[in-house]
Amino acid sequence: MNAEIASVAAEFVQRFSSTRRGARLARMLALHQLDAWGVPFGTTPSDAAAQIVAELAANAVTHGHVPGRDFELRLVLLRGGRVRIEVADTRGERRPRPRVPQDGVEVDGRGLLLVEALAEAWGVTERNVGKVVWADISVR
Repeated sequence: MNAEIASVAAEFVQRFSSTRRGARLARMLALHQLDAWGVPFGTTPSDAAAQIVAELAANAVTHGHVPGRDFELRLVLLRGGRVRIEVADTRGERRPRPRVPQDGVEVDGRGLLLVEALAEAWGVTERNVGKVVWADISVR
């Protein structure tokens, strides 16, 4: 048996419209689900998850958007006190990478730096159509 599958305690999967409203709803439902799993709203792990979901969903809507296609949020509660956050979009050719803004006035480009700082690990995996950007956090 696959060790990762054996370590899954619970899972939440939902598709959202590839819009700013969809990204905001993904963040709100993620926090609600984490609270239901025993990660209380307003705690450090909940706040980190909110920021990560917000950044990954915003990237999916902004950079991974294909007209008529949704993005998907998947939360996996792993035994041992970790949560994997996954956001999938349908643009596989646009791989995210952190970038340091070149001057102090750029307002874009810092999202993945935040994800990198808040997550224990993060990465990108391919799927049949598009890609999945994931981040693991501790919720203990």
